[in-house]
Amino acid sequence: MSAATGAGGRGASPSATEQARHRTFGPLYSRNARAVIARGLMATRSTNWLVMVSGFFEPVLFLISMGVGLGAIVGDVRGPDGTHISYAAYIAPALLAVSAMNGAVYDSTWNVFFKMNFAKLYQGMLYTSLGPLDVALGEIFLALLRGMLYATGFTAVMAIMGLITTPWALLMIPASVLIAFGFASMGMGITSFLKTFQQMDWINFILLPMFLFSATFYPLSVYPEPIQWFIQAMPLWHGVELLREISVGSFTAATPLHIGYYLVMTAVGMLLTTLRLRSLFLK
Repeated sequence: MSAATGAGGRGASPSATEQARHRTFGPLYSRNARAVIARGLMATRSTNWLVMVSGFFEPVLFLISMGVGLGAIVGDVRGPDGTHISYAAYIAPALLAVSAMNGAVYDSTWNVFFKMNFAKLYQGMLYTSLGPLDVALGEIFLALLRGMLYATGFTAVMAIMGLITTPWALLMIPASVLIAFGFASMGMGITSFLKTFQQMDWINFILLPMFLFSATFYPLSVYPEPIQWFIQAMPLWHGVELLREISVGSFTAATPLHIGYYLVMTAVGMLLTTLRLRSLFLK
């Protein structure tokens, strides 16, 4: 009797570990991220949908209070193309970038933190044929989906308020997905290093200054030059500038730089997340 057969002549099927060793990408990737996505969508539909809906209203409330309320005092401001636009039209693309960031960061940090350290969900996934890249792609896709829903809804609010004046503005939706991709991939990788709720507070400590100082409500020129260089190094500033340019259809030599910033951020984040999940759970 050959080694491939067991008692009673029945063939012994290879284990998930053996299958992983003979895959093209080894134990890293089984091309089954859709299983992670399906599980996440089921969980969102049953328990997390109210949290997702509530996250949409924060930037809308900021737009109404700051854009309409404060905008009546500020008046028109100079837009990216040099023309004068309303204050609401000036801050709306910036708040869209903030919305994409917040949606992606929530899913890739707090959500991932709970699954990793309390529910032990990823350990269970990686005991199957799934690899760490499957888990990373699935979780980041869910964060992107959330960012895209926020971006689509917020763009619709901008249209209702009369803040969209060019067809180019529709490109803000895919651009917002790119922003969400960068934040989601980096957020999940960074979260893999955090072990306590106190450490998770560092995320809010980082996000709040980005929100306030990434030229969201004022032009970059109001800050001293050393602070300007610091702001330009932060990821949200690139998202704010990119969406502002798209909102009026004015593109400059800096536009590819903004896009390239997020492409690099995404690649680094995906690599970091995959390596961390492999290090943590495939020892």
